[in-house]
Amino acid sequence: MAKEVQPGVVVVDHPLVQHKLTLMRDKQRSTYSFRQLMNEIGILLCYEVTRDLPLELRDIETPLEAMKAPVIAGKKLVFAPILRAGTAFLDGMLELVPSARVAHIGLYRDPKTLQAVEYYFKAPPDIADRQVIVLDPMLATANSATAAIDRLKERGAKDLRFVCLLAAPEGIAKLRAEHPDVIIYTAAIDSHLNDHGYIVPGLGDAGDRMYGTK
Repeated sequence: MAKEVQPGVVVVDHPLVQHKLTLMRDKQRSTYSFRQLMNEIGILLCYEVTRDLPLELRDIETPLEAMKAPVIAGKKLVFAPILRAGTAFLDGMLELVPSARVAHIGLYRDPKTLQAVEYYFKAPPDIADRQVIVLDPMLATANSATAAIDRLKERGAKDLRFVCLLAAPEGIAKLRAEHPDVIIYTAAIDSHLNDHGYIVPGLGDAGDRMYGTK
């Protein structure tokens, strides 16, 4: 289940998503469990973000007769995780769409300025012909998200969507202002950002909790 709560912002409020998100918020959750839950939520979010993919009919033969059956039309998707936390969604989504291409965008947030600093970018050469789904668990300041989408558009991407686990109102406002054509899919919209740019109540630093680095 998903609903558009404001123009260009879709909250995936399926009970399984909300239950798993609550488990992830618990600060006592182990690194292994946190990572597993992130993978499971990635699958559920992928199901929603791909709900309206175009279909075309193809001739096949079942064991009983010939028929026209629907398959996804056009070139396959590109998943574009923002390193490092964005890779948490990747395995689950590739389970659903194993033929998808993958772009990697290496960004880190400068702790003093909170601005995104790029250190790596690699994308399929025909990205302009594919729908691109940008992955990052947290939409906080949106500096990383907007920087990643800027780079993807520079390489020709035209059809983009952004998927996150949690979003702050400040991040939504910034991303919608800079890229109004990009639909945001999230499991929840939290209260606000604190002075350090963290989502409140949030779940802490997703990358640190996923990889046990803090």
